[in-house]
Amino acid sequence: MPEINRPDILAEVTEAFYQYETALTGNDVETLDALFWTSPHVVRYGATENLYGHEQLLAFRKARPSAGLDRVLRNTTITTFGNDFATASTEFTRDATKRIGRQTQSWARMTDGWKIVAAHVSWMDE
Repeated sequence: MPEINRPDILAEVTEAFYQYETALTGNDVETLDALFWTSPHVVRYGATENLYGHEQLLAFRKARPSAGLDRVLRNTTITTFGNDFATASTEFTRDATKRIGRQTQSWARMTDGWKIVAAHVSWMDE
């Protein structure tokens, strides 16, 4: 059984998770791109789109509107498994809607750092 939430590994993934959040709300496409695995195997299921592979993710990020991205996170849970794999789950709210968003990410340590290898974003009805 891998060691769960080893403090140093948990700190690394938590830092990467919040780096992603800052890049997302600031529409920093370069950092967002750098935090996703550069592979045809990366997957992101969004609220309105299914993206397969790094090229589709990057095209989506470049075309996405940059306004209205601010959000408030709640119930964020990050869990690490050994030294090289983690999950991050969170709920979020935005001022423009009463709906609750949900986000789940799978993170893996690559030679160039922690990368999101799979992600899912969805909305709950009010």
